[in-house]
Amino acid sequence: MSAATHHPNLLHSIGLRRQLVLVTAVVILLALMAIDLTTGPSGMTLNTLWQSLWSGPNGPDRAAAAILWQIRLPQTLTGALVGICLGMAGLMMQTILANPLASPYTLGFSAAAGLGAALVILFGSSLPLALWISVPVAAFIFTLLACSMVYLMARFRSSSTEMLVLSGIVVLFFFQSLQSLLQYLAAPEVLQQIVFWLFGSLTKASWVSVTIIAIILIFSLPWILRDAWNLTSLCLGDLNAASLGLNVAALRRRIFILIALLTAAAVSFTGTIGFIGLMHIGRALVGEDHRFSLPLAGILGAIILVAASIVGKLISTGAVIPIGIVTAIAGIPMLAIVIYKTGNPK
Repeated sequence: MSAATHHPNLLHSIGLRRQLVLVTAVVILLALMAIDLTTGPSGMTLNTLWQSLWSGPNGPDRAAAAILWQIRLPQTLTGALVGICLGMAGLMMQTILANPLASPYTLGFSAAAGLGAALVILFGSSLPLALWISVPVAAFIFTLLACSMVYLMARFRSSSTEMLVLSGIVVLFFFQSLQSLLQYLAAPEVLQQIVFWLFGSLTKASWVSVTIIAIILIFSLPWILRDAWNLTSLCLGDLNAASLGLNVAALRRRIFILIALLTAAAVSFTGTIGFIGLMHIGRALVGEDHRFSLPLAGILGAIILVAASIVGKLISTGAVIPIGIVTAIAGIPMLAIVIYKTGNPK
């Protein structure tokens, strides 16, 4: 049999394997979400979970319905949506910067969000808006500001990937230093609020956070999917991508804006959550084709964040450990693996 005959069969087999990986990841995510919904100080059986979900917020078991619909379901959905946003944003940033260690966290976007939130917490009493809405709004604005700073600093010299990475490091240390200054100036009770927000937590998630994050994600998805094949081409290098007719600079601008939107939406309500954007095991499972690796990166990000929520509840049943601490601890060995793989490509 000729190689030409084998070629379509090989492509079909690769396509089926990629679809199987995506379906398996979705099933794992749904299973973890169900476990997360049944985990907590008051506990909940799977049977009670299904009955409360089916009956709605006004089901016969009022206590279970209140716990599920007012507390746990918004937290679990927020965690999944945040994981999707950060996972996809991380993979896109690694692609446009050609750097496996690039992520919204390592390039200062999350630090900027933390500064915005800290400013509102410190001076919130003089603001016309309530604290629960002004904190995420400030975090969102400062994340977009950090994105603009990184891009403008890089473009002032050159829009190369190296300059973008260096600019991101400058922005990271700039916002982290301002965070430290605010923490030094804050009163003890205010400092506690700032530090808790910087840890990253799902405890203040609500249907408002679910709705806003979902709207931004749904708005961004068509633009992301439109450029999925262009991002795959960019993996070949700037020169090869340009030879295929791709406007590399315009692509980087578009993707940078989308990364800022997704990151701002993710961290505005939950606080700083690191390392999710570095989890690019999806490339090893489905390859560089971003039509598959981008959705998988989002699903894997959601899996990691929901799993971290479960671990945080199991470690401390009385007071839930902030999810940002769990992801940071889990991310350290994963980051070491990424660095080792990068230095040893064989």
